[in-house]
Amino acid sequence: MGLDTLRTLYAHHRWANRTLLEVAATLGDDVAAREIGKQFSEPTLKRMFLHIYGVDLLWLSRWRGVSPVGSPADLDILDEATVAPTLAALGERWVALERDQASYLDELRASDLERGVRFRLLSGKEYTQPLGLLLHHVTDHGTHHRSEIATMLTMVSGSPPGTGLARFVFLRSGQDRP
Repeated sequence: MGLDTLRTLYAHHRWANRTLLEVAATLGDDVAAREIGKQFSEPTLKRMFLHIYGVDLLWLSRWRGVSPVGSPADLDILDEATVAPTLAALGERWVALERDQASYLDELRASDLERGVRFRLLSGKEYTQPLGLLLHHVTDHGTHHRSEIATMLTMVSGSPPGTGLARFVFLRSGQDRP
């Protein structure tokens, strides 16, 4: 997978996250904080968005050579009261993260995608994997959890707009309208 494709996947990732965050914000912070179900990776919309944000931030840190270790509950980046007291506050933090991600991607060369990145999971277990695959993992991770968010939104308010990759590229190319 080349850099242009990865940059497109990240543009889609940003757009899809924002699209669903905007829908959730229209429902209000009370609804976003309400437990919807334990069958989801996180029980509330706000926690689900915080999870995507936190994992994106964690991986960016790992690519830069810093691998936090410990319980997810101990990570400041996942502290709901600090990072996401409201969806608007989380959205503001996310804009800064998106800029950092885009800057990181813009600085990469094609040869960097094959470079091994040594990192640790929160458990402390160490791995080395090619940067290109790790970059793709983050967008794939986001897609998984956005599907859960879409289901949660459907349960509380009706089906949200589509956020698939094809929809994004059709809109971006002008072949479709919002």
